[in-house]
Amino acid sequence: MSEYKTHHYQNFSDYTVSVSFDWKLYAYDIQASIAHAKMLSNQNIITHDDSAAIVSGLELIEQEINEGKFVWQAKYEDLHMNIEARLYELIGDPAAKLHTGRSRNDQVATATRLYVRDAIDSLLSCINELQTTLVDLASNHTGTLLPGYTHLQRAQPVFLAHHLLAYFEMLDRDASRFKDARKRVNVLPLGSGALAGVPYPLNRKWVAKELGFDEITANSMDAVADRDYIVEFLASASLCIMHLSRLAEEIILWSSSEFNFLQIGSQWTTGSSIMPQKRNPDYAEITRGKTGRIYGNLIALLTTLKALPLTYNRDLQEDKQGLFDTHTTLLAACEVMNGMLKDSQFNTNRMQSAAEDSSLLATDFADYLVAKGLPFREAHSIVSNLCDLAAVEKISIINLPLDTLLEFSNLFSKDIYEITPFASASSRDLTGGTSPNQVLKAIADAKKRLGVNNELH
Repeated sequence: MSEYKTHHYQNFSDYTVSVSFDWKLYAYDIQASIAHAKMLSNQNIITHDDSAAIVSGLELIEQEINEGKFVWQAKYEDLHMNIEARLYELIGDPAAKLHTGRSRNDQVATATRLYVRDAIDSLLSCINELQTTLVDLASNHTGTLLPGYTHLQRAQPVFLAHHLLAYFEMLDRDASRFKDARKRVNVLPLGSGALAGVPYPLNRKWVAKELGFDEITANSMDAVADRDYIVEFLASASLCIMHLSRLAEEIILWSSSEFNFLQIGSQWTTGSSIMPQKRNPDYAEITRGKTGRIYGNLIALLTTLKALPLTYNRDLQEDKQGLFDTHTTLLAACEVMNGMLKDSQFNTNRMQSAAEDSSLLATDFADYLVAKGLPFREAHSIVSNLCDLAAVEKISIINLPLDTLLEFSNLFSKDIYEITPFASASSRDLTGGTSPNQVLKAIADAKKRLGVNNELH
């Protein structure tokens, strides 16, 4: 028991240490510190020479970190104090002037915002690439039919291009959410101090412009306590990984022997330890599994924030690991899904064969009767009874003889047999429908949106 207590007591000193993970903010911390040092000089708060020494020292530290020569030390607790301690070793007394007019509270908030901004930009780029792949695939499969499903039961024939573009739209909403969240991320908290502002004549707007921020925060207390922007990022990421998970699930289903709609590229599958024939969709499954991980990061931060009084509390140290993990996890998932789709092959013959299941035309039979003047609910009932009969006879509804059809409604005639899966899908010609005409319009619109997004990016 004493050994157990001793072991844990020795580690208590590390309990509050965050440098093991917050070191990932070093480039952003240095970037903000350089801007702060320059501003202090511009405002005659410190001398030009001191500012120049600070900037030079910080640039050298960044080089050391990039080259793997920097030694992170737990005794300095976090990345900020590690960098400041090394700066003092390099330039001496001027290093002590860097912290004039700021606190670690507004310092870390600034570095974190810079990180989230870059994280959003990297994800927007990856989402754009995945959307481009989906549009390219859709362009190659405007004439490929497959069953559309509800409740995982065959429902109506659709074109593969239309199906793929559904994911384009999901991802487009994801991109829109990230862009919207970025607006609220891109606000500078530096200059708020610990919580009450600072007594020095800082030029916060100059620093904001130097760092690429659109605005400065309006309330110093809110500035150091706010983590909404991380929550928004995690929430947007949760929705995005959910969409990727749905796509992954379809890839898993479609690559099964039961569907056989898709052959996943071999580099995106793994074998079995015991069954030589297996080609498991592990990358898609792991993508699906990582969804819970990202959800967990969102819930963890919301739980951390729910009872924090103003202003800064050390609990906020726990905002970073989930943030970093979510960013790297989602980025990897997006890249994996993009690569997997590019390297996979659709079994169009199998899709077409499945789409020729005449049960998929039941709704078209009802629409046929409606076009002849029958109310839809009556038409639906008649066709439902026909489907029951076809099931008993073990034939498809389209193969029921005309005489049999006429027993259910005298509105049937020979033209009922002109209904085909292709004709069914082609008839859905309203905006948003699966007809070839609408699919081509949707592809053109998607390409236009991608072009605009690329210009903005």
